[in-house]
Amino acid sequence: MRKLATALAVGALLAAGPALPQVKSGKGGGYEQLNLFSEAYDRIRQDAVEPVGEGKLIGAAIAGMLSGLDARSAYISEAAYRAMQAPANEDQASVGLVVTIDNAQLKVIAPQDGSPAARSGIKPGDLVFAIDKDPTYDLTLGEAEQKLRGPVGSEVELSLRRGNQAPIKVAVKRERYKVETVTARLEGENIGYLRVAGFDDGTAASLTSAVQDLRQRAANKVIGFVLDLRNNPGGSFDAAVAVADAFIDKGDIVVVKGRRPGSIKRISATPGDIAQGVPIVALINGGTAREAELVAAGLQDNRRAVLLGTKSFGESSIETLIPLQGNGAIRLTTARFMTPSGQRIQGKGLTPDLTVMPLKLAKLPQGERLREADLRGALKNTDPAAAGSKDSGGKPAAAKTGPVAPDTAPSLATADIGSAADEQLGQAADVLRGLALVSGRAG
Repeated sequence: MRKLATALAVGALLAAGPALPQVKSGKGGGYEQLNLFSEAYDRIRQDAVEPVGEGKLIGAAIAGMLSGLDARSAYISEAAYRAMQAPANEDQASVGLVVTIDNAQLKVIAPQDGSPAARSGIKPGDLVFAIDKDPTYDLTLGEAEQKLRGPVGSEVELSLRRGNQAPIKVAVKRERYKVETVTARLEGENIGYLRVAGFDDGTAASLTSAVQDLRQRAANKVIGFVLDLRNNPGGSFDAAVAVADAFIDKGDIVVVKGRRPGSIKRISATPGDIAQGVPIVALINGGTAREAELVAAGLQDNRRAVLLGTKSFGESSIETLIPLQGNGAIRLTTARFMTPSGQRIQGKGLTPDLTVMPLKLAKLPQGERLREADLRGALKNTDPAAAGSKDSGGKPAAAKTGPVAPDTAPSLATADIGSAADEQLGQAADVLRGLALVSGRAG
């Protein structure tokens, strides 16, 4: 009977049937490896000090397989999958942190604009080692995100580590909030400032409207736009493509590559440029991740924008949610995107054309800035050129060309973005003014 149960358990792992490649027989093949699993399964069922149910064992096995692939692939239990499909609970709220997993700890990619976490001063790169005094080590990404949620108005205590500083505790109230993915204003009299904090179905339309409004307010004398992608953790892939397309008149926006040979897909721009050809400076930093990197890379490769700031996060994976037959789902990394010129972003990030530190803000100790390449199970960048190169260090300067080592880049709180102390924004505006003088558009 136990052997029958084991066979059924192994069968559950192969529930996808014909969709999976046929396992190989022989030494080191699939059958041999499944026999190894079967033996381990039997010994656990027989000898574990406490009885363990079949469902728990199989769920743990699937979760282990996925967590060993990369930081974002995960098993979603049947109960969790049902909860995902249910209508949102209006009595529940979060603090607005977009996080990933680093060595079984939570790492902040960026707090969302307008969220309680952003107002509390939490920064990209902060490590969350406890939530309400409960350690976060060995949590899955889904479990950690669930612990950050709770009743509206309730507080959650986050224990943070920022570089080599002493641990700090931050109490954040859970609130419902709306991310304004696009905000805009005139910087001076003739520079349009466009803050893009995320990507959803309405982002491209909001951006187009904002550009038109700024042009009218400047009496059609806008000399350039600053597109602020800092602390933007990403969002909808299609929405990000639409944002890049809004500024790129022709050429490829992004290249998507899957596992299978010939699975490369190029997504090209459609005619039209909402900025009508005026110069653009795009601001990036270590909190610029995923779909925000897609936009920045498309603009840079098409020479449509100058990238200014510090190196981006370096994550370009695309996950697919795959329902399992009657038992939850898996979130699996099935592709990743590259720059239009074919350069990989994964584990590498984007290097700005002009490296500018936020010098008027406190610099954090070295060692705080971890990137996708540093994460446990991170997807490897197989680009030989990338593998053989390292970021150069160096003393921070107000403006210089060339890369800056990840651990020398100071972090930027979302609340400081666009403020009077925003050194990077000031430098971007100066670049646009200089370009206007050279081209005779300074007016």
